[in-house]
Amino acid sequence: MDCCGKTMKNKSNAGLFGDSSFGNVSDDDFWLYDLKVEVVAGDRPMVCNHQAGDYFLVEGENLIFAKGQSFPMYAIATIIPFLPAKQRDTNANDWMTTDEDIACPDPHCGGRFRITRIGRRQFRHSETTGLPGSRGTPYWANDKS
Repeated sequence: MDCCGKTMKNKSNAGLFGDSSFGNVSDDDFWLYDLKVEVVAGDRPMVCNHQAGDYFLVEGENLIFAKGQSFPMYAIATIIPFLPAKQRDTNANDWMTTDEDIACPDPHCGGRFRITRIGRRQFRHSETTGLPGSRGTPYWANDKS
């Protein structure tokens, strides 16, 4: 589902698994988690332009927003460095695995951003790399649906 509750017609949907069954993996395959980044209320009032319940999704390299949804650029700038790490497998004892909330960058704002793993998607190195000797057809060009 996308942010609007409609069925997604995303070109990268083919490899999505909503549970821990990872299917067959070749030497060229790797997995990334899909993420949901949601605003949650903290212990102080929110002073920035985000409301509890606002969210966006992360699928592969894409940030997906509901139609008409806005999100403050300063908050996104704070969140973005964490997303690639949250998309990957990490040790069970790593704080990147256990900690979900990122504070709003405004020290006076009580907003928090909860990053939740919501599914797992398979990619192929040859479809995502720019290395000349390894390059194949990009994953987003393979599915013309």
